[in-house]
Amino acid sequence: MNALAAPPVADTGPLLTLTGISKVYAGVTAVHPLDLEIRRGDFFAILGPSGCGKTTLLRMIGGFVEPTSGDVFVEGRRLTGLGPEKRPTNMVFQGYGLFPHMTLRQNIGYGLKLARTPQAELDARIDEAIALVRLDKLGDRSVTTLSGGQAQRVALARALVMRPPVLLLDEPLAALDLKLRQAMQEELRRIHQEIGGTFVFVTHDQGEAMSLANRIAVMDQGRMLQVGTPEEIYASPASLFVATFIGEANVLQGRRKAGVVDLAVGARFPDAGRDGPVSVVVRPETLALGREPAPGLASVPGRIAESLFMGSFVRHVVELPGGASVVVQEATEGRRSAFEAGMPAAVSWSTATQSVLEG
Repeated sequence: MNALAAPPVADTGPLLTLTGISKVYAGVTAVHPLDLEIRRGDFFAILGPSGCGKTTLLRMIGGFVEPTSGDVFVEGRRLTGLGPEKRPTNMVFQGYGLFPHMTLRQNIGYGLKLARTPQAELDARIDEAIALVRLDKLGDRSVTTLSGGQAQRVALARALVMRPPVLLLDEPLAALDLKLRQAMQEELRRIHQEIGGTFVFVTHDQGEAMSLANRIAVMDQGRMLQVGTPEEIYASPASLFVATFIGEANVLQGRRKAGVVDLAVGARFPDAGRDGPVSVVVRPETLALGREPAPGLASVPGRIAESLFMGSFVRHVVELPGGASVVVQEATEGRRSAFEAGMPAAVSWSTATQSVLEG
């Protein structure tokens, strides 16, 4: 294991535990009471739109915000009431927070110097941190001369050099352009795998969360709506908000009665549950187009309103009865699609690939 990783400890349960944690500002609830467990070695994403409470939650974990209620535990140790400097966590801020009057090496080693780390060990750990983030030969440069991506790496190295059991990242890639952000995502994956640490990061970018995290918590309006793997959240969303926030989703309205769902567009299928209105979520890539309705599948006749060639697939917008429409993602596999705008086409899907949400 990389020497920058946190010292190994017995795996006796979750590394980070939140119990009943909440935050209220002047009568406004930023984070409603929630419980959360993060396992050792997780790359854990807290995902949600701006203002949903995700950064407040991260700052409560790090000790920068005092919770209104609840507790924070790391390795079974209660941290509530302790300041950031006394917690086994370290944070990489969105703005990096580098000291402009210091060199790259001085920035990275700042925490070690405060901790009175012996010089030989300090130098060795700084060297390893610089190598880890691939900034060799730049150690003596002023941080004011660095690019955005290089500055982000210095901030990451400054946190990792302290060997925190939990590394907190507050939208660390938000200030980077798309190409650099994608490159840094690859770097974060590599570093996480190399040191075997526990990363908890906040993002509003669902693509970033899906590509980096092995577990995701989705938040909205201060509430934690679902926690699971990217696959679980994408394929089995717990709410309509989660379904539409994660990836592209077709939502069809209907009603369930006596174990049968009737959709407004005309499809009908058995589904156990309470009687009442339902929303059926179907992902574009699980839909298929045909000349006629497919036997054994949920199927609806329609008309193709638009077809866009996207390289590896064609994106069809299909109008259905009653004014509804769905997006169908058809894999091209190097061939021309048999369907074009203006053509009639039936849309079909297996009910095993859909999510039926009440309300």
